[in-house]
Amino acid sequence: MKIKEILGQGKPTLSFEIFPPKTEDKYESVEQAASEIAKLNPAFMSVTYGAGGGTSQYTVDIASGVYRNYNVTALAHLTCVSSTKEKVRQVLKELKEAGIENVLALRGDIPPNGPVATDYRYASELIRDIKETGDFCIGAACYPEGHVESVSKTIDMDYLKQKVEAGCDFVTTQMFFDNNILYNYLYRIREKGVTVPVVAGIMPVTNVKQIARICQLSGTYLPSRFKAILDRFGDNPAAMKQAGIAYATEQIIDLIANGVDAIHVYSLNKPDIALKIKENLSEIL
Repeated sequence: MKIKEILGQGKPTLSFEIFPPKTEDKYESVEQAASEIAKLNPAFMSVTYGAGGGTSQYTVDIASGVYRNYNVTALAHLTCVSSTKEKVRQVLKELKEAGIENVLALRGDIPPNGPVATDYRYASELIRDIKETGDFCIGAACYPEGHVESVSKTIDMDYLKQKVEAGCDFVTTQMFFDNNILYNYLYRIREKGVTVPVVAGIMPVTNVKQIARICQLSGTYLPSRFKAILDRFGDNPAAMKQAGIAYATEQIIDLIANGVDAIHVYSLNKPDIALKIKENLSEIL
């Protein structure tokens, strides 16, 4: 099923992201985690894609396994920063053959020491190619706090509009920890004429090292209420995990109460976290 159809049903949806292994010896454990999350019957599951396509085959295999074995709609990420057009065509062909109808088109992070191909500069160019290649439902990323490389939020929103004009059907946000940032962002992009569905990306933070890396990479704002949780429970792994899940659950409840019905949880391949969040929302969903 195409994700734009799922999002158009007018009811809250809960989906999860997983990431493939970097090496073959970790494949079985990731496949197991994916299967356990799939058993929760999410609206869909997304599978990330390593820069340069290093894990592209794992992405295709895990996405197709989720769809084939559990009848869960799969969303395969496709990153173009280090890919040639030929590589992109190859991956799209593999996705088609696996029955995957949904692609999240991303530029991706520029690797500090890795090769950078010049076929694509922007995600909008990749979206245009995917649109011409086949009947895919295409998603893209958006950044409520602005992309770290953007000069301003306004310019970043202009790039978002270019993605939509190129053919993307929905967008998924980078993680955020203050819902008011998203509400303000939604108002501004709607004013710019961006009307595609927006899926809110939520990350349950279960350890302090994890959030330190997130902030370093993305510049994500941490509200004082969230910082207090880190300060109080950061040295107690069990307490931090419980508090992180509770905070993410509260965020999701507030979003749904305010009309943001599409929720995508960055599960970090943790089935227990995915399960707990779904249980916390059982009646709401």
